[in-house]
Amino acid sequence: MPRSRRSPRTTGRSALPPRPAAGVAAVVAAALLAGTAGCDRAPAERPRAERTSPSPTPTPGWDRDPASLAAVGDSITRSFNACGVLTDCPDSSWATGTDARVNSLARRLLGPSTLSTRTWNLAKSGSRMAELPGQMSRAAAHRPDLVTVLTGANDACRSSVAAMTPVAEYRASFEESLRRLRDGSPRSRVYVASVPDLRRLWATGWENPMGRQIWKLGLCPSMLGGAEDTGASAERRRTEVYERVVAYNEALREVCERDRLCRYDGGAVFDYRFTGDQLSPYDWFHPSLDGQARLAEIAYRRITAP
Repeated sequence: MPRSRRSPRTTGRSALPPRPAAGVAAVVAAALLAGTAGCDRAPAERPRAERTSPSPTPTPGWDRDPASLAAVGDSITRSFNACGVLTDCPDSSWATGTDARVNSLARRLLGPSTLSTRTWNLAKSGSRMAELPGQMSRAAAHRPDLVTVLTGANDACRSSVAAMTPVAEYRASFEESLRRLRDGSPRSRVYVASVPDLRRLWATGWENPMGRQIWKLGLCPSMLGGAEDTGASAERRRTEVYERVVAYNEALREVCERDRLCRYDGGAVFDYRFTGDQLSPYDWFHPSLDGQARLAEIAYRRITAP
């Protein structure tokens, strides 16, 4: 499979301010060294046989107009580093945020006036799939019409390839998560976003000097460690991480298909070509405000499809 060694051109769509200067990068680096950052992220090239992303088929009992929404997952759903350095920014979350610049899924579905009383962001920065059952139990207690799920990047973003979550464990935790939701809220609909393509993230940022410096401090070492190394060993490591993410997404699809009130995104988040404008200017890893807006668009299209 050919591998990109050049950063894609940015689209210029972001409304963010210019990238921080070296002084800000130094502040970020110092904080990251203190060990306060979580590890999970965004988006690379699926094997040809995996690249089909069909429109969702009609789902029996699917509600395209929910009145309440709970979000579970990791730091992407907490909008980590989108509004400041090393901080959750739930107001700009793609799922439940109130920030009009993002126009979150909840704003689109519920309107801005009910977000404080009809949405619950239960995601946790740094969490992995093993923590999803607990989050889903808390979501079920609210009896939401819709639950959004986006988690798995942290299962692949480990200290090494060997430390990544095995696919069987990932699948079992997701199955348990849906069981807990059905036990407490059997009529809730579930939207499942695919895990972003981490290799595309590397391809987007590996030539950016500030991004490389921050990545060296330990952001997703299984994929981003030795970002400038394009040798055969580094390429094999990145391919292993990529293939694990593909396997996670296949597990999500298969488990979701067995639940008539669950809709998988068809690989839309994995396939989305995030650019530098859609990555946080503070870590070149998490989605920026513009990236969060793109996630909201993808989810809205999938959830409201016939």
